[in-house]
Amino acid sequence: MTDKRDNANSGTGPVTQADVARFANVSTATVSRVLNGSSLVRPKVRETVEQAIAQLGYVPNEGARALARRRSNTLGAIIPTLNNAMFAAGMNAFEEEARQNGYGLFISVSNYDAAQESFLIRQMIERGVEGLLLVGNTRMDEARDLLQQSAMRHVCAWAYDPAAGAPNVGFDNAKAMYDLVDHVVDCGYRKIAMLAAMQAGNDRAQQRVQGVRARLAHHGLKLHAFAETRYSVQWAKKAVVRILSSGADAIICGNDVIAYGVLSSVKAKALTVPRDIAVVGFDDLPLSADLDPALTTVRVPAHQMGQRAALELLNAIEEDRDVRGYQLETHLVIRDSTMQL
Repeated sequence: MTDKRDNANSGTGPVTQADVARFANVSTATVSRVLNGSSLVRPKVRETVEQAIAQLGYVPNEGARALARRRSNTLGAIIPTLNNAMFAAGMNAFEEEARQNGYGLFISVSNYDAAQESFLIRQMIERGVEGLLLVGNTRMDEARDLLQQSAMRHVCAWAYDPAAGAPNVGFDNAKAMYDLVDHVVDCGYRKIAMLAAMQAGNDRAQQRVQGVRARLAHHGLKLHAFAETRYSVQWAKKAVVRILSSGADAIICGNDVIAYGVLSSVKAKALTVPRDIAVVGFDDLPLSADLDPALTTVRVPAHQMGQRAALELLNAIEEDRDVRGYQLETHLVIRDSTMQL
């Protein structure tokens, strides 16, 4: 009788499960059970199969195994841009946590385009990702329908709204502005303007504007001037011109990148920060501490947020339950771009 081992991988192609089965003198079903960690395999048989795998140099086809298990061990993330260091920091932490838990990561960029985000969500679902990170809570109905119909586990970061209808891992953007406004008012500034990010389709920008208006009202004040701009130094330099001509004595910026453009424009007009006008940002990007003057801003826990978002997704996947939200806190960082009058 011919030993099955004599015919194991007699060709020149890659080693298959069938080759391993022949070599170990077992069925392909037994090999599959060993690869999937089944407790139904007797220890001696398992040892024989594992030795065959090692001797033949068999590498499991993870794609086929994922289909069989309906598992891909992959997460997805769709973010507005990679040009912002804040998103990059969050994604680095998200990827690191996923990798340490044996998961890969697909990252796509929507460029703040809601239709593009919907398309990318569909792509992620088709790729079989097991969990998805999105940014903010504002998106098209098509995207919401896709997420609901596919039962895709997902988490929305950079925001925290218990009424959003989706689990959030992030912070309250409106309340994050309160300490910043309080500080500017306490310094003695009263003609307070705001250069915000474009609010259309961006709930984070909307909520930051709402937070500034609400907290100014708390102090009996209104915005002295207001304008919107893209997240860009060059666009901010253009957009701030009207605010500077309004006689404002302080400018609250939608994020640090916008603040960099404002500082550049202020200096070009031979004005001094903060003596002539105070400037504050939001995010606390690494560069903000090294500017002249150093920028007063709000520190966002980007690394912790990315890490926590990954953990909430992974725990929900492994425990076969819904994703849970998690609220993080921001912190005011006072530097030289504001001063007590």
